[in-house]
Amino acid sequence: MKIPYEIFISLRYLKTKKRYGTISLNTFISIAGVVIGVATSIITLAVMTGFQDYFRDRILSALPHIVVMEYTGNGVSNDEALEEKIDKVPHVTATTPFIYGQSMVATKERMQGVVVRGIDPATEPNVTDLAKNMTAGTLKDLDQTGQKRPGIIIGEDLARKLGVSVGDIVTMVNPLGEETPLGMVPKMKKFTVTGLFDAGMYDYNTGFVYISLPDAQKFFDMPGRVSGIQVRIDRIYDADRIASAIQTAVGYPFYTRNWMEMNKNFFSALLLEKIGMSLILVVIIVVASFNIIGTLTMIVMEKNREIAILKSMGSSPASIVKIFMFAGLAIGSVGTAIGVIIGSSAVMILTKTDIISLPKDVYQVSHLPLTTSGLDVLFIALTALGISFLATLYPSWQAARQDPVEVLRYE
Repeated sequence: MKIPYEIFISLRYLKTKKRYGTISLNTFISIAGVVIGVATSIITLAVMTGFQDYFRDRILSALPHIVVMEYTGNGVSNDEALEEKIDKVPHVTATTPFIYGQSMVATKERMQGVVVRGIDPATEPNVTDLAKNMTAGTLKDLDQTGQKRPGIIIGEDLARKLGVSVGDIVTMVNPLGEETPLGMVPKMKKFTVTGLFDAGMYDYNTGFVYISLPDAQKFFDMPGRVSGIQVRIDRIYDADRIASAIQTAVGYPFYTRNWMEMNKNFFSALLLEKIGMSLILVVIIVVASFNIIGTLTMIVMEKNREIAILKSMGSSPASIVKIFMFAGLAIGSVGTAIGVIIGSSAVMILTKTDIISLPKDVYQVSHLPLTTSGLDVLFIALTALGISFLATLYPSWQAARQDPVEVLRYE
């Protein structure tokens, strides 16, 4: 296959001549600029995507995909009938009742506000990954039938803050309390720590505790009632549509909330940060493209005699434009290819080694999460090539408009 002469000439123009070493140096600098821009973009977006995916997985491991609750706040009295209706909705894979309340967990010296979740140890593993997140004890240990005190499962970080471990006793305090002849008195009950969990997020490890459903009904004075039903589905990104189908099936006075609604602000902030970072990275690539403009402009100035000879031999302005466009695209293509390789390799190495550690109480994660998205890499590569192409327009036009007569008159 015969190579068009425009490509052949454009590649020769990028090489060094013995007399002039500046052209090849500028070519190298231009390629290096694109490489740095592309590699930096891939690594940065991998970090942003990694955080987004990590928090999504952590949230979905600790919380249900959909919850069904009652408008009045009095709770659901016939949870089994409600579960039967929900189970018939397509894409629903499991359900379990739960009780939700706020309280404080205290020891002799310390106290921490927490969200208390009353769960059914038998069906909870079907809906959330709490059983998988256990680092000490099991969900079955919540059943303390015949024991002096009921059981409670707390997060590892909360256990460290309170200075307790499995087998120790904590006191749970309900600030709302109960009515007595002396007025409102906070309700207190002692629990035995029967297990520890690690949800992978500091806020969950310090802010959630789990007790059995019967114990939660007694503590929050909800006999025969639950706060709602937790639902697991097989299509997490269709949660809004499936939640609407569940709403239609159960009707009033129940309402549904899916995991995207419950964490909308959090994920919206992550998405906004990713978009903003993408724009900054595009600007970095644009700055790198100025090196391409400078390199091609220097080639035009250096090769004005050769350009005039080509025109005298019959080359059209369009062919001259192609020569310098091919040169610019060659720089952009090589820089993009090397940048993709370096960026993807760096992400792979950082992912496997976890050499970058983070303070867990600040970033909610102990190591830097990175996830390479094929669409992100494709977006960066196409953006770099597009900007490289735009950078060739002015130098190419400048070369095409040269008058061969004026250039060769004094040769």
